Amino acid sequence: MRLTASPTERTTAATDGLLGLAAAGASVLLRVQAALPPWTIQLWSWAFALIAVAAALGAVYHGVALPERTRTRLWRILTVCLSAAISLVAVGVVHDVWGRAAAARSLPILLSAGLLTYGLGRRFAGLFIVFLAYQALTLVLALGAYGWMALHGTSAGAGWMAAGAAVSLIAAGIQTVRSLRVTWIWEFDRNGVYHLVQTLGVLLFGLGLSRG
Repeated sequence: MRLTASPTERTTAATDGLLGLAAAGASVLLRVQAALPPWTIQLWSWAFALIAVAAALGAVYHGVALPERTRTRLWRILTVCLSAAISLVAVGVVHDVWGRAAAARSLPILLSAGLLTYGLGRRFAGLFIVFLAYQALTLVLALGAYGWMALHGTSAGAGWMAAGAAVSLIAAGIQTVRSLRVTWIWEFDRNGVYHLVQTLGVLLFGLGLSRG
């Protein structure tokens, strides 16, 4: 196995690993510590688990020199996982706003929307941009819903969830800045910075869920 020669690709791989650890930790802690209904725990823990899998694949994609065919396959699996994770986050928002029955009805619809996002990205150029648009739409919904809940005091963790959505939106915006370069001990491009900011977003979501 040979690591990539690009310094920014190596830092991107490392930050992908950090994001994966944060998401996996949130998934495990949610299952063992959160005092939430089982359906909610299953929903969010699967969302975090899919993010963790996607991040692990991303670490390999960015950090290891691979044949182009293998890279393409990794990228396809990665984006399917991300699209499904965002769909589950959207279902979680529906659950917290309209209840379990509405969330159960929306689950197949939103999972289909995630697959459609993936399909559009395969059919047309700019796969990750399609995903980012889907992610941004979901996060705007989450920010509005949890912000409203926090203002009205209907959920102890809503403020943290709103913060997680806001930080994740900032991360999505960073991802679109192709020229971004930051040097702090190591050099980071937009992907590495995106992963660092998104890690904070995942942790905030996890904290909000742990508060109920």
